[in-house]
Amino acid sequence: MKKKQFCSINIIMTTKEKVLKMLVDAKGQAVSGEKLAAECGVSRAAVWKAVKALREAGSTIEGTTNGGYILADNDIFTPELFSETFSTRFPELSDCHIECFKEIDSTNTYAKRLLAECGNLRDAAGQLTEAGKKYHRAVIVAEKQTAGRGRLGRTFVSPEKTGIYISVIYAPKGGITNPARLTASAAVAICRAIKNILNKLPEVCRLEPQIKWINDIFFGGKKVCGVLAEGVANFESGMIEAAVVGMGINIKKNKTAFEGDLADVAGTLEDALSQTSPDAPAPSISRVQLAAEIAGQVLKIFEEDASSPEAHKAIIKEYKEASFLLGQELTVYPLIGDEKSSYKATATDIDENAGLIVTLKDGSRKTLTSGEVTLKSSSLAK
Repeated sequence: MKKKQFCSINIIMTTKEKVLKMLVDAKGQAVSGEKLAAECGVSRAAVWKAVKALREAGSTIEGTTNGGYILADNDIFTPELFSETFSTRFPELSDCHIECFKEIDSTNTYAKRLLAECGNLRDAAGQLTEAGKKYHRAVIVAEKQTAGRGRLGRTFVSPEKTGIYISVIYAPKGGITNPARLTASAAVAICRAIKNILNKLPEVCRLEPQIKWINDIFFGGKKVCGVLAEGVANFESGMIEAAVVGMGINIKKNKTAFEGDLADVAGTLEDALSQTSPDAPAPSISRVQLAAEIAGQVLKIFEEDASSPEAHKAIIKEYKEASFLLGQELTVYPLIGDEKSSYKATATDIDENAGLIVTLKDGSRKTLTSGEVTLKSSSLAK
């Protein structure tokens, strides 16, 4: 599948990338062409060519009367900016392998291709191989997906400049024994990340992100994020050696990406915030900051979950507190898409392995570890 790579982090920056970084660092202030040329070690003509190329690539760069340049975009995403933001926010993860793309088919699909090509991540003794040292805790980020996927092969709409799409590779010693726990932990981490970013925006209403079992994040009554965890098997040991955990989050206001029935369910963070404070200035969430926060929080919570039974219990407690299904009447689909197999039940609890416990009309209980549940749109979290 053809993809447009923005660039891998560990490369020498081009003049275009250096100019863009200097303009981003200037935070809306003009930077003279002379200064750009001196810092980049090139001629003024080369700076002009770089600015022209950036404009053609979609960056809004304004010229000033004294020959300076101002970056008018308020939400630039570059590999260098992501790497810097990620390593500054999570210094303990600064050695993670990072790849950024302008456009890709799917970050999960790409991550699985990497793993298929590199061989086993751990040896027979459970120690990381050279490939494991590189790709365990790797982060893949894209601004656009042309073949984004959700559960069961469903399409995940992934337009450019409105969302961010992330996959992390996680290969713990002993392999992946409970994928549902991993998905639940990722959902909690995403909620933490959203709240951390919103806490930096004092002007916005304090909406809380909420979880719909097992892999969807809702905000203001609409789905803003989905999680897709996929296992990668080690055929020699027969175990699931690694997980690729993909997350797509809708951030920017978007009137065209979600159409038809999708528009009734899917939303964005900024749309929800704008509706709570229509008279306030439109909120602006940095895609690069949120992407770095999500990637770091997810990798941290995986280690947190594995550290002790008490830590795992605390994560499940946090998951339950964020869930808006508990106490709601649901339609359960044991076989997704099969109306005949569906039944009504009330969501009662979530067990230690992230299974959803439901109570049927006759008082009996079932624990769901797969399948799908739905509820009326009027019951969605507000």
